[in-house]
Amino acid sequence: MHPLPCRSHLGMRMEFLLYLALGACAGVLAGLFGVGGGIIIVPVLVYSFKLQGFDPSILTHLAIGTSLATIIFTSVNAIREHHRRGAVRWPIFVWMTLGILIGAGFGALTAEAISGPNLQKIIGVFALVIAAQLALDFKPKASRTVPGKVGLTVAGSVIGWASAIFGIGGGSLTVPFLTWRSVPMQQAVATSSACGLPIALSSALFFMILGWHDPLLPAHSLGFVYLPALLGIALTSMFFARLGARLAHSLSPKLLKRLFAALLFCVGLNFLL
Repeated sequence: MHPLPCRSHLGMRMEFLLYLALGACAGVLAGLFGVGGGIIIVPVLVYSFKLQGFDPSILTHLAIGTSLATIIFTSVNAIREHHRRGAVRWPIFVWMTLGILIGAGFGALTAEAISGPNLQKIIGVFALVIAAQLALDFKPKASRTVPGKVGLTVAGSVIGWASAIFGIGGGSLTVPFLTWRSVPMQQAVATSSACGLPIALSSALFFMILGWHDPLLPAHSLGFVYLPALLGIALTSMFFARLGARLAHSLSPKLLKRLFAALLFCVGLNFLL
């Protein structure tokens, strides 16, 4: 690994403050919407890594791997809060996790095979789709019952595959799937938060392995996971995830969803244009 030129202490402190603030935002999103925060962590890390002069060919993969590693911490605290309220559907979690572990590995391999610029365009399209879903408050109608073990495993593999590519905890996919399968919204959010943990663990591990010997990585990286960003985001996201989970049980997040949608729309357009 080639260390980058030394930066000033002030620059490093500002960088770390950015990661702390990003972790706070990601934590609230994790608990409030059942997403791992990756949909906003990945774009901000891409911008940050560009400013720091990281190699363009690996910075998107580094942002995705780091995002997935941070979701481990946001998921743990969101799960504790949702479990305390008895909202997690553990039987659904178990069988979806089996598929997630398979799909996440294939997703990491898929992401590695895509060039950094093209991967950014794919993430941009995904951000626009999620922005439209949030802005229009689109939710699939509860028209079917929860599938059996095979159906949950297949759904988990697809969600795990896509989540590893986008660097997300899968909430933007898991919650609509569960509500379509007649799981009440609060239970869908809670179960989605639980599913974010195996997604993050398996995907982050694959990104670490796949990037381990890449000579373009900056110092303080473990494969495609950048440790300073992981530390800063994890420190605040662990606390704020519990706050977000509490808000999910007490507030109507309609305005927050629309503001978040506007932000994602800008991010998506920026990545595409």
